[in-house]
Amino acid sequence: MPSSTYAVFRDAVLKRKQVVCMYQGYERQLCPHVLGYKDGREKVLSFQFGGGSSKGLPHGGQWRCMFLEEITDARAQDGDWYTGTGHSRIQTCVDDVDVEVAF
Repeated sequence: MPSSTYAVFRDAVLKRKQVVCMYQGYERQLCPHVLGYKDGREKVLSFQFGGGSSKGLPHGGQWRCMFLEEITDARAQDGDWYTGTGHSRIQTCVDDVDVEVAF
């Protein structure tokens, strides 16, 4: 059975909503693009456009691949949709894709 965090991210992918959450001690502002499983664990590929990171967030944002079990306090919100470059490359973050944003 999927976690409650998975449900937040799934709805956000389907409705192109932003997600604000805590991950590795930093608040992250994300636009999730691909959601599913890697090695049986819930995983998401998102574009982080705001918030913090241990290595800093480059101007313009950065792709992030995260296990959902490490995410807390996830909530969806309305707002602009952000994405990065690299759609021509095949993603390897999520092996078993449940939902993804169509381009």
